[in-house]
Amino acid sequence: MWFYYALLSALFAALTAIFAKMGVSNVNSNLATGIRTVIILVLVWSIVFIKGEAKDISSLSKFNLIFLTLSGIATGLSWLFYFKALQIGKVSQVAAVDKLSVAIAIILSTLFFKEPLTFKTAIGALLIIGGTILFALK
Repeated sequence: MWFYYALLSALFAALTAIFAKMGVSNVNSNLATGIRTVIILVLVWSIVFIKGEAKDISSLSKFNLIFLTLSGIATGLSWLFYFKALQIGKVSQVAAVDKLSVAIAIILSTLFFKEPLTFKTAIGALLIIGGTILFALK
């Protein structure tokens, strides 16, 4: 089931790039990111409340809160840089370089979570890195 969620994530990430590129034309990229963030905030908290999941907030540990906060900061910075890159670059190039995050995540997952780095995974990461270099070339 995780694969279907990941495919949906990829689909909506692609749509995000297209919609964002159209949305940042003639607009400050930080303002555009702020507007997008408010929409996400309302959407996600609506889902949490509709599904009755807000009651689970008391079960969060200090560890959970620290790392969710760090994740939120990383996400916010990623979005700010992504929108700025989209504003001045081509969607096809920005989105491709942004996906370098996959290769970085593979490397970090082996370091932090001791996930095995199989030959297949290593080749995939190297292909992503190589593709990113190709997209970055003019």
